[in-house]
Amino acid sequence: MIEASTGGERARQGWARLAGLMLILTNGTAAFGFWVRDSYLAQGDAAATAEHLAASATFVRLGLAAELVTIAGVIPIAVGFYILLEPAGRGLALLALAWRLIENAVLVVLVFASLTALTLVGGGDFIKALTPPQVADLAYALVRVHSWGFQPGFLFLGLGQALFASLWWRSRCVPRWLAGLGIAASLVMAAMALAITVWPPLFLKLGVAYMMPMGLYEIGLGLWLVVRGVAPAGQARDAG
Repeated sequence: MIEASTGGERARQGWARLAGLMLILTNGTAAFGFWVRDSYLAQGDAAATAEHLAASATFVRLGLAAELVTIAGVIPIAVGFYILLEPAGRGLALLALAWRLIENAVLVVLVFASLTALTLVGGGDFIKALTPPQVADLAYALVRVHSWGFQPGFLFLGLGQALFASLWWRSRCVPRWLAGLGIAASLVMAAMALAITVWPPLFLKLGVAYMMPMGLYEIGLGLWLVVRGVAPAGQARDAG
């Protein structure tokens, strides 16, 4: 019985550290992907955007690969959180996991939008019926879909992380100040994603500022989980 308990606790700490490491890694790869996309997207200029895509296709693909790494890294985060927080509320943990998986499904589709844009500007017999301006317009539209499509993904990100953060608060597996930051940052993310979907000019005014609280929370939680792990199951339960 003691050995089984020790093994279970070791598994909990393993999942905690894996999730923490992935939180730090995915914030880095996500930031790189955003930087790459901003470097080739010329706002309001389809011809310039198409030219940038064609001239730096390998660089663009590197940015898309970083986005795919981010998407892949979110899976162990969400699964790890579910395993760690299921005792604090199975239904809520399952709902949070589902929302994070929907987020990932949305974001992976967006990568295909930019891959299609790259295919168009790469030329070939299959687009010979289109004029260069038409190709540029189509490629620009697809890149814009990629950029603006993040808002639905961020809605599900915010909803899922808000639920997980509330379970961190309830379970006391991490400090409550950290869980509280997560709840606030996640709700801001979800609310702003909806607001920008309704009124896109808001994003031009705010930029990525509304994402910063989430980044601070995720990196802080990631560092805590990697360095400190989570409170032992019995200790967390007693504190609760």
